[in-house]
Amino acid sequence: MVEAMASSRTVGDLLREWRHRRRVSQLDLANQADISARHLSFLETGRSQPSREMLLHLAEQLQVPLRDRNALLNAAGFASAFPERQLADPALDVIRKAIDVVLKGHEPYPAIAIDRHWTLIASNGAFRPLLNGANAVLLRPPLNVLRLTLHPEGLAPRLANYHEWRAHVLEKLRCQIDVSRDPTLAELLRELRDFPVPPGAKIAAPPIDRELHRLVIPLQIVTPAGILSFFSTTTIFGTPVDVTVSELSIESFYPADTATAAALQKAAIERRHAMPEAG
Repeated sequence: MVEAMASSRTVGDLLREWRHRRRVSQLDLANQADISARHLSFLETGRSQPSREMLLHLAEQLQVPLRDRNALLNAAGFASAFPERQLADPALDVIRKAIDVVLKGHEPYPAIAIDRHWTLIASNGAFRPLLNGANAVLLRPPLNVLRLTLHPEGLAPRLANYHEWRAHVLEKLRCQIDVSRDPTLAELLRELRDFPVPPGAKIAAPPIDRELHRLVIPLQIVTPAGILSFFSTTTIFGTPVDVTVSELSIESFYPADTATAAALQKAAIERRHAMPEAG
């Protein structure tokens, strides 16, 4: 349905929309692309038809995602330039292996790989224990990380700073929608906003490192080992030319305090001891 809507729009409409999303004037984009503002205006109004090379050039200047670059090309009557393989495709074997290496290498700290809709692709051994107590239905594939985090039967009841983290998640998702106009993400945002506040949700976060709190919003989870506090980083693949690869990202969580680091180290040792010996 989304593809049908996109195909009904002219390439000029799509170009203008992406320029507006990036908050770039016709003159500024024309200067960046080394073309005249008049020519760009003609492209947006349909008075001139862009070449395939010009479309890709303008898309590069506007940092249009690969999926939407294909949509631009299709709207102008050209074939897609970027393949979209399934992650299980043998051609992406090297990508899957790279993800596994990064996730494993981040242990004993949690790390996950997700797609553009926050669907869990893979996780390491330190992540799954954090999900203990969540409704099994929420853990079935496809597992949406944001839904699991804020659902009243997911992690929400165990978030020590529920209201702070909820506001952070919703704002991050809103920003993603502003850039992408993705209808699936828009529906997810509506769903998350409608989730009831879980009973006992904390109004304020417990005391943590004040210096860290000035820099990042921590994710704080109540566990049998105490409150575990994390901050995270996001890693994406550089120079992708496949749509699927371009939409993958890795979220790596780091301990925000010494107590969390110690608890994760201890849990990792316990998991190793619990593993059956080979042979």
